[in-house]
Amino acid sequence: MEGPTIEVINYRPEHQPWFEKLNRTWIEKYFWMEPIDFEVLQNPEDHILKTGGTILIGTYDKEIAGTAAIKLVAPKVYEFTKMAVDEKFQGKKIGKAVAKAAIQWSKEAGADKIILYSNTKLKTAIALYKKLGFVEIPLDGPYKRSDIKMELKLTRLSQ
Repeated sequence: MEGPTIEVINYRPEHQPWFEKLNRTWIEKYFWMEPIDFEVLQNPEDHILKTGGTILIGTYDKEIAGTAAIKLVAPKVYEFTKMAVDEKFQGKKIGKAVAKAAIQWSKEAGADKIILYSNTKLKTAIALYKKLGFVEIPLDGPYKRSDIKMELKLTRLSQ
């Protein structure tokens, strides 16, 4: 007997309500929605896809369980952003699957590195990022709630 299946699929316009709901839920649980959040979550095609990024959807037995986006922020530099997993699916490795797919997508897109902004109170997320090879770098960035910036250099992975 096979266990549950995790699949990572590409975003389609009909996923926008899920992309917004999953992200709003965690943002409002731990922080607050910032103006940039409303813009990106309500118009992901304009803010992520049209500028050269992608959005990935993680499913668990065909049910939408998580999401993450990769946003082009500079030549060969992508931001890993808007990662969220529905609470009922947490602990089932959805986040890890989506993050690995995002890293692979970035490599195939020719990225040299991926950056991300987070908050150290999100201990599970920070631990995942570290396991995937992200390291802390000096903080800057657009989010008031962020207190950590991390990066993953992809050029060293392919050598």
